[in-house]
Amino acid sequence: MNLRFKSFTAVSLIAILLTAIKPSAIAQEFDPELAVDSLNNKIENVKTDLGLLNRLKVTGYIQAQWQNADTAGVSSFAGGNFPKYSDNRFAVRRGRVKFTYDNELSTFVLQLDATEKGLGLKDAYVAVREPWAEFVTLTAGVFDRPFGYEISYSSSARETPERSRMFQTLFPGERDLGAKITLQPKKGTRFDWIKLDAGLFAGNGINSEFDTRKDFIGRLGMSKSNKAETFKYGLGVSYYNGGVFQGTKYIYSPGTMTDGSTLGFLVDSTADNKFGFARREYTGADLQLSLFSKIGMSSIRAEYITGKQPGAKSSNTSIASGTAPDYDTYLREFSGGYVYFIQNIGQSRHQFVAKYDWFDPNTKVAGDEIKAKNADGKSTGLSAADIKYSTLGLGWSYKFNSQVKFTAYYDIVKNEETAISGANSTNNYTKDLKDNVFTFRVQYKF
Repeated sequence: MNLRFKSFTAVSLIAILLTAIKPSAIAQEFDPELAVDSLNNKIENVKTDLGLLNRLKVTGYIQAQWQNADTAGVSSFAGGNFPKYSDNRFAVRRGRVKFTYDNELSTFVLQLDATEKGLGLKDAYVAVREPWAEFVTLTAGVFDRPFGYEISYSSSARETPERSRMFQTLFPGERDLGAKITLQPKKGTRFDWIKLDAGLFAGNGINSEFDTRKDFIGRLGMSKSNKAETFKYGLGVSYYNGGVFQGTKYIYSPGTMTDGSTLGFLVDSTADNKFGFARREYTGADLQLSLFSKIGMSSIRAEYITGKQPGAKSSNTSIASGTAPDYDTYLREFSGGYVYFIQNIGQSRHQFVAKYDWFDPNTKVAGDEIKAKNADGKSTGLSAADIKYSTLGLGWSYKFNSQVKFTAYYDIVKNEETAISGANSTNNYTKDLKDNVFTFRVQYKF
């Protein structure tokens, strides 16, 4: 009885409430026009949100690899030096995630690199195009230095595991902090195949600045193809003009030593040298050719750079630090380059690559002229940083699908034989070091 009474009471209350509600209120609550307007507003909000999301593009890739070297602990440009007691290693060479937000005339880019060594910044810049002819673009932040071709060619698309020794020495990390102006006609116009980049940079990579000097970098390039697009070609010339802070008054330049027969470094210890700037100047030219035929796409790429490079006694690498150098400055004239040959095997997923690159950090001396001391027993100032290297690389890659690529690559490294002897097989430069490296890599790209 109690249950029936409670059910009856609940039903009666609902009926009374429904009767009390005015028909006009019900009509207003379920007004079709208001419902349609509300739905339209929600649809517009969704469209706006989707439009914002469509402007954001997230891309990336990861490169996992195994390497084997001829000797444990060798110095290498195939992904860095090997550990002292190891001749083989696993590594995540690159783990990139890139965020690009494109808003018509402006673009924001942020790229991070995550490996077993930690998390690092690769790109952080904004690019703004003028709205009238869309001919001029300003880019500011951290981005690729606009010099040559190999720097800006993505590591995810490059046919070899690493860039050439020359670029790793002159432009460690590829990026720098600065700003540039790009002049290029809008796509589809008559001269859209010409591009000029020119900018000012800190000159010490992705690091805080420590001096007032800025470095100029510029490149003029062109890229064209025939009407059938079976033949493509590109050309470029580049120029770098900057300075390296001198932490001491001792500046060493190449010359003939007091014994009259030995080449080495001669010192200038003028007091005004300290806190001055040593000249850093590069000139480069690059070429790219591609031919499409029945045997597959055949490509040739080449680049040559020469110039002046300030460094330390034991290092010819460009400065990549946020701290001012406190070592003596050694001035060297250098030359280097590379040549690629790339052959796609028909329409298959296979590709063959051969690459030869060389770097001579000190063109004033060669071979047995490179010695630690002269006939009088005095130091020449010459070291391993003055030795020329050449590398022949042979590789094969297979595209498993649109995301995955396998690469097998072998670096055959040769150093010139000098009169500098070391304590072990990794630094005895009287003969060719055993420092060849094999790399097997799998890459996933999205």
